[in-house]
Amino acid sequence: MDVRHRDDLAIPGVRVKVLNDAPVNGAGEFVLYWMIAYRRTTWNYSLQRAVEWSRQLRKPLVVLEPLRCGYRWASDRLHRFVLDGMAANARRLEHTGAFYYPYVEPHPDDGKGLLSALALRACVAVTDDFPAFFLPRLVEAASRQLSIRLEQVDSNGLLPLSCADRLFATAFDFRRFLQKTLLPHLLEPPEADPLAGVVLPRLSALPPMIEERWPRPPHGMLIGNAQTLATLPIDHSVPVVKIRGGSAAAEATMRRFLDDRLERYAEARNQPEEEVTSELSPYLHFGHISVHQVFAELMDREGWSIANLAPAAAGRRSGWWGVSRSAEAFLDQLVTWRELGFNMCRRQEDYDRLESLPDWARQTLSEHANDPRPHLYTLEQLETARTHDPLWNAAQTQLVREGRIHNYLRMLWGKKILEWSPSPHDALEVMLELNNKYALDGRDPNSYGGILWCLGRYDRPWPERRLFGKVRYMSSHNTARKFKVDGYVRRYAP
Repeated sequence: MDVRHRDDLAIPGVRVKVLNDAPVNGAGEFVLYWMIAYRRTTWNYSLQRAVEWSRQLRKPLVVLEPLRCGYRWASDRLHRFVLDGMAANARRLEHTGAFYYPYVEPHPDDGKGLLSALALRACVAVTDDFPAFFLPRLVEAASRQLSIRLEQVDSNGLLPLSCADRLFATAFDFRRFLQKTLLPHLLEPPEADPLAGVVLPRLSALPPMIEERWPRPPHGMLIGNAQTLATLPIDHSVPVVKIRGGSAAAEATMRRFLDDRLERYAEARNQPEEEVTSELSPYLHFGHISVHQVFAELMDREGWSIANLAPAAAGRRSGWWGVSRSAEAFLDQLVTWRELGFNMCRRQEDYDRLESLPDWARQTLSEHANDPRPHLYTLEQLETARTHDPLWNAAQTQLVREGRIHNYLRMLWGKKILEWSPSPHDALEVMLELNNKYALDGRDPNSYGGILWCLGRYDRPWPERRLFGKVRYMSSHNTARKFKVDGYVRRYAP
């Protein structure tokens, strides 16, 4: 059977990477989409590519969405959010031609062998390209094991990851690069619904030996039964939060932001007592919503077209898109800063280590590593918000209670941890531990970028001072002078 080459793809070829030399098995029973990062059924290049293979080969499509229990920081909070998304995917795929197979590991390593068992019966496998946490190692291992062609598809951002030709050290340089190169990629968005109007051969069931060896999760686990979640060997001390996961919740959050908050975003997004941020970062992290969808709905409301783009790529934060001030400010966060973090994780393996900082930041932190600290707090004291600083305690309490910190205060949160830790290395370890354990959007390229920014990444040298050296200094006192924080402190009193 003739198999099209990458230049014949219905999706941009620059977003597809073939990971092994194995062939497409035309005699296989189905096409396999291994959904591990873009946990959604819309605006998803990976799903679109899998549907393309299914139509070309005239084979059913199997969507495998697994959830491991042995990853670091696995907890009720993170599991519940992912499970919400699995429930949403089950509902959306029920009436399509795709066969949806969710799997939740009941014990560490119980899921081993499932992908290989399915691949033995598949024609070709498609998976997601996510450049952080354990997923790159997971996919690399799979590429060595599978005996069929494995393709990895990039559906992370507006700019394909492979189009950035270097590691960018500042947001200004990356923004200017985006403004020079992004236009053609805006003309090739993913399909809003890759399964709409598509007639695929149907698969009635997987072989009994697969469903018996790797059974589906109990129905109660997907719909939110706390007792089923309690049976899993994960951290039950990090509880579920009020915010729910899944594509429907993500879309509702997006539309609430666009309807009620966007207008005041530019002027009030740094105000801790104002609720004007998008709150989309957890949904973007777990792949429950696509940047392409957010971008499309925002620009539709702005009445935008390609003709609005400024002709010059000056690298400025506003003015290039040709939309309202608040929309420009939001796009700078959604596109520039978010995708800058993805650029770092793709291009530098030690993206979460001090070694990834620019030379000037490493040097100045090293020179001041032995400066006396005004206060030293243990991880336990910080985790339980037992410091002398009420504003910092409130930010940490919000993180523990809600799985998030107000955007501006997250920067202050990290700066104070640097000030109160025995060394920059210890400070980074504490920031990563607390953020990745409690934040719904932790373990993400954008999150790693924000944490390392507190230590000098993407910044410039500032006037030298004790302990911080030339790294930018922030204080709770100055924050309280700039913004209203008393209500925030009362709301999140430990």
